[in-house]
Amino acid sequence: MSRIDEMVQRLCPDGVEYYQLSEIFDLKNGYTPSKKNPEYWTDGTVNWFRMDDIRTNGRILSDSIQKVSETAIKGGRLFDADSLIVATSATIGEHALVTVPFMCNQRFTCLTRKPSFRERLDMKFVLYYADVLDRFCLENTNKGGFASVAMSAFKSFPFPVPPLDIQREIVRVLDSFAELEAELEAELEAELEAELEARKAQYAYYLNKMLDFPRKEMA
Repeated sequence: MSRIDEMVQRLCPDGVEYYQLSEIFDLKNGYTPSKKNPEYWTDGTVNWFRMDDIRTNGRILSDSIQKVSETAIKGGRLFDADSLIVATSATIGEHALVTVPFMCNQRFTCLTRKPSFRERLDMKFVLYYADVLDRFCLENTNKGGFASVAMSAFKSFPFPVPPLDIQREIVRVLDSFAELEAELEAELEAELEAELEARKAQYAYYLNKMLDFPRKEMA
């Protein structure tokens, strides 16, 4: 039995509580300021994230490639720092954790923890569990000419909230695998390819195993 399994049995012997995504997070659509207004796109200081940011800088973002002006902020308010962005149209199945106040384009839905869950969810754990959410999104798309996630299903997605000790241990283990994989890729030579593939398979195994929680029966 793994350390994670032991912790789950010890800290939540009756299983882990699951909530609908919309119960945990405020969900808001991203948007693109009008290109017809050059003021929005001149001397920008506000982070505006697109898919290019994930492709270039990975899944933890603190600075956008392109910026917009403060006048482009809809309603005068940015999305909160430590929010998750999930691609729910076009390039479905991509996500990132944004660590600064920001804007993002309309391909993304922004997930911000509701006040009652801010002390219950580690956002690095949320980032890892988003791999499961991504697969769900790919399996729940609207049929038509433009690919998009069925938002009613998205809002109802069951998201686990294990104790913080379990979340942080999962993050520690998965971080260690991610760091090792990055080191191998940086040093990649022909003789390391087999080891790299083995480590990727090991990481995928632990990712799936540690994020599969027994569901607690709700009263």
